[in-house]
Amino acid sequence: MSDENLKNLVNVGKLKAEECKRSEFVGLVTSAKRRLADARDQVLSPESRFDLAYNAAHGFALAALRLKGYRPNGRYLVFQALASTAGLGPEIWRVLAKCHSSRNLVEYEGYSEVDEKLLGDLIRCTTVLESVVGKLAPPPE
Repeated sequence: MSDENLKNLVNVGKLKAEECKRSEFVGLVTSAKRRLADARDQVLSPESRFDLAYNAAHGFALAALRLKGYRPNGRYLVFQALASTAGLGPEIWRVLAKCHSSRNLVEYEGYSEVDEKLLGDLIRCTTVLESVVGKLAPPPE
């Protein structure tokens, strides 16, 4: 997905062009870092760890999208846009998209079985995302 694709998503109503504020970017990244750190705590249940890691991934991905000047109309788009917003390939965003589907099963259908391999992949991919987003400069005040 290119910057042109992001603009096209604005035209079809999937994204909204909106300037990102420094405080929003910093807040999203800070919250995501805390959630990812907690997701690594193996004392917590796999369900809690999955929820924390998924929300950390979403926070980092949303921060990258917001930095580009867009706000999504749905949660899933932040992962689809990672090629354009964070330069990440399908080996990352496909895992995150699969985790989004798993998250929806929990949230909307009450399914709570956590695949330990998927949890590990989620934490690994979120760690990569943390590293990439951590190198992005927040917008000026």
